[in-house]
Formats: sequence, C-alpha cells, structure tokens
Amino acid sequence: MSTYDPAALECLAAIVEEGGFERAAQRLSITQSAVSQRLRALEAQVGTVLIVRSRPLRITPAGHLLLKHAKQLRLLRADLERDMRELAPASSGGTREEERISVAVNADSIATWALPALTDLARQGLPLEIIADDQDFTHEWLREGQVLGCVTTVKQALRGCKVLPLGAMRYVAIAHPDYARMHCPGGLTAHNFRDMPFVAFNRKDDMQSEFVGRAFGLKRVALKHLLVPSSEGQVRAVLASWGASVVPRLLAHGLLEQGQLVDIAPGHSVDVQLYWHCWNLESEVLDQLTAALTRAAEAALE
Repeated sequence: MSTYDPAALECLAAIVEEGGFERAAQRLSITQSAVSQRLRALEAQVGTVLIVRSRPLRITPAGHLLLKHAKQLRLLRADLERDMRELAPASSGGTREEERISVAVNADSIATWALPALTDLARQGLPLEIIADDQDFTHEWLREGQVLGCVTTVKQALRGCKVLPLGAMRYVAIAHPDYARMHCPGGLTAHNFRDMPFVAFNRKDDMQSEFVGRAFGLKRVALKHLLVPSSEGQVRAVLASWGASVVPRLLAHGLLEQGQLVDIAPGHSVDVQLYWHCWNLESEVLDQLTAALTRAAEAALE
C-alpha cells in the first residue's frame, strides 16, 4: 500500500478548503508554485487527477478519498497533541493552524445549543472549524470527506460512519406584536398566510412552507420569502417587523416570555429530529466531541 506524503495531503486539503491555489499557499506559508508541485507529485503517485483546474475548482472522486484520508490524519495528530500535552505540557508546540478539526452543524443548532457544547473543547485548544449549512445538507460535507462529523436530519448512517440520535428541535411561528395585530390579529390561518412575507434562512430553507403546510393540511404552499442567512438575524428581522418567521423555540423563548414576540400559531409546531454522524474511528478527540454534543443535545432538545 502506498504511503502518501502528509505535506502533500495537507496541500490538497488546503486547496479544497480555501478554494484555490493562491489562498492555499498563503495558509501553508509556501509559494503557489510549491503548492502546484506538491499536488502534481501526489497526482503522479496516485495515477489520476485529484483536482480539476476549472473555475471554480472541482475535486474528483479520487481527490475526495485522499481528502478524507488527510482529515483522518489530522484527527490522529490532534489525538497525539492531546496526549502529549497531558504527559509533557511544556514540550507541546501546539497544533498548526491548518490542521483544523472540522464539523458541519446546522445554523439553528449553532445559534442555540451547539456552541455551548463545544466551549470546553475550544478552551482546551482544540482547533475547531464549524461549517454551517442547512440541517438537510450537512451530511454532504461528511460524505465528501470534508468534515469528520455533522449534525443532520439524515437518520441512516453513511458508509464508514456511526450515527447517534440527538433529539428534536421544535419550531414555532413568530411575529412582532404590532405586526401580528396588523396582519394576523386572530393568528395565522389558512386564509392570511399568503398576505405576509416569511423571513427564511436561505433558498434551501423549506421550514416556513413545511410549517404552514402541516398547520393547515396543505400539500403545496407558496410563500413570499425574505432571506436572511443567520438564525439570529431572522429573529432580528422579525423584531423589526419585516414579516413573520418559523424559528427554533429555543432561540425565541426569551423574547416570547418578555412579550417582544408573539406565537402567531399557538398549538402548532414542527419537531425536527437531529442526528450526530461521525467517522467510525477510535479517537479520543472524536469521542469527546461526540460526548459533548450528545450531552448538550439531551439537555436542550425535545
């Protein structure tokens, strides 16, 4: 079995993560020519193209396999760094910036329970990189080998991975009290939801339509959307009377209790089941990540 140069593997990872050769060179503190040379040497060793030099760059299936291998080596080095700090704290030079431990987490979890779960690990020096995406798409980052774990709605374990249920995120429909009095004084109904815009996260976000469809037994729901790519930003937009929105109750409960927001569909909610997927590897760092996230989810989610 071939042994691949760790520097070349990190070079491949940097090109993919940074989106180009120039930024990869800056991150690795080498020349752009050296980046190209390392990648060509790796491609020559493998015998196939790893990155298609298009705009944007495109990683090939073989490149995905080596990218996953590079991420696994990072995890092993992180385990070693952790053990070395425990045995000889003064001798550890710390993990290099480019050797980040990446996980994909949906934005609503980042805005509510996930960051507190990871605080202790971050304070201990674990070089975390959190990639935000819709909960229905975070597993694609894991499938492509770009992260070592993800929080997702997908129940079935990916190949080479294990999965643990986290709990359900409960979503409710909210609006500013003045906006609600003007546009839906009796609450959200099957007759007035088309008259107001809904603040969604991005074009992938179908939670607004799903909520309305479930609440009123509708198969097809067409809404006017305003897009704000931030969970906290969605709430701020609602507070500014941009429109209504469907957000995690965890994110809005304080403002609901204070009367700054109102639930415009009392008795209606949508529970979204979340799962933690990660590589099925023996790793203390991975075990600690898994334990931290499952403990926090158990306390915060339904």
